[in-house]
Amino acid sequence: MESSDIRKTNKPLAYAMALLAVVIWSSAFPASRYALEYYGPMSLMLMRFISASATLAVIGYFKKIRLPRKQDILKFLAGGFVGVFLYMFFFNLGAVTVVAGVGSFIVASAPVYTLILSRIILKETVKPLCWVGVGVSFCGLIIIMVSQLTEFAFNIGIILILGSALSTGGHNIIQRNFLKNYTALEATTYTIIGATIFMLVFIPGMIRELPGNPTHVNLIVLYLGVIPAALGYLCWGFALSKAEKTTHVAVFLYLIPFAASLLAYLWLDETFPLLTFLGGVVIIAGMFVSNFLGVHDKG
Repeated sequence: MESSDIRKTNKPLAYAMALLAVVIWSSAFPASRYALEYYGPMSLMLMRFISASATLAVIGYFKKIRLPRKQDILKFLAGGFVGVFLYMFFFNLGAVTVVAGVGSFIVASAPVYTLILSRIILKETVKPLCWVGVGVSFCGLIIIMVSQLTEFAFNIGIILILGSALSTGGHNIIQRNFLKNYTALEATTYTIIGATIFMLVFIPGMIRELPGNPTHVNLIVLYLGVIPAALGYLCWGFALSKAEKTTHVAVFLYLIPFAASLLAYLWLDETFPLLTFLGGVVIIAGMFVSNFLGVHDKG
């Protein structure tokens, strides 16, 4: 296997695939909330990614993807643990008590952490204005946290979903490093399979819960695995592989909460306080400042 960078940038294609991933992932928020009414968080996570791994393995077989190099196996396991396992672990636990729209706005803050890590790890240079945007986004997060206070009791689910956003930021950096030597399909497949290996500890719980749930719920879980988990990550990995810089496609992530909130309202009749929506808008405003006004070419 060649060690040279096999990526060829294509900005329009990167944007198109990032947008498709955003649409797909938006549907996962209300679908997960609905499925969590029937399954426990860990059982749902395992079922979802067993189907995702199987789907990607079949696609990879027919596409004749290369096996990972021995020295990269542990890296794929680490990437799967940080970017997928931890994301789903925190997200599913948090989604039990946090409505889909609110959760999606918190996850939308992931570009903040991608940007910070890009600066530290990838040495991507940004203008000072970019850090102003980061500060604005953090203010939005604080507004959301305050809006979720109920009789002075804080919803811990907010912190859990914030943890999932942090893991997404780390995943974007790790995935971009893989894409120097692997195709998007290869990197996504081995990352998802690596994450699923860690999830296998939840098999006993899944076996207990599976028989008692209705068919339509199991079909929704299958959808979550095949479409948002497998196809969504594949589209995102492909977008990263065609982008000139990580931050150019990471910006699309802040479109997710608006679509997710709309779907949650139409499907689950979920609403949230105006202050929460304001906090989400502030997060998005910070992302706009950081990713459109503050990004500078790599130094």
